[in-house]
Amino acid sequence: MPTPFQLDILTPERSFFSGEAQGVIVTTPDGELCVLAHHAPMVTPVTVDGETGSFHINIDGVWKMAFISEGFMEVGHNRTVIFTQACEWPEDIDVQRAEEVKRRTEEKLRQQLSIREYRTNKIALARAMARLRIAHTQNLNK
Repeated sequence: MPTPFQLDILTPERSFFSGEAQGVIVTTPDGELCVLAHHAPMVTPVTVDGETGSFHINIDGVWKMAFISEGFMEVGHNRTVIFTQACEWPEDIDVQRAEEVKRRTEEKLRQQLSIREYRTNKIALARAMARLRIAHTQNLNK
């Protein structure tokens, strides 16, 4: 089993995860990044687009997937901290709420919007779609 390191995942509302992990995979502007113990120190944005919004944590040799929104990750000496706006385990995702957000934002995107409104709705749509994809993947694995 790989060497564990301290992983903390923080949102504005709560500490999503704090404990030992053997690895974490997040999406960055340059693609997916896997952090293991003894990784070189770095700071990188965590990004979300229409196809991502998930990350993976190796806990006790088992890879677990969860939803993550945009934020950033700081990797230090055997400690990694991820700061993100939102983070949820698949079983905690409110599928009905995500479907409603998806429906509403798709309707708003059909209307003429300012650039700011368009970007805000694109982000909301990407988050809703990621939540739904992760929740459905979890249901398929049961």
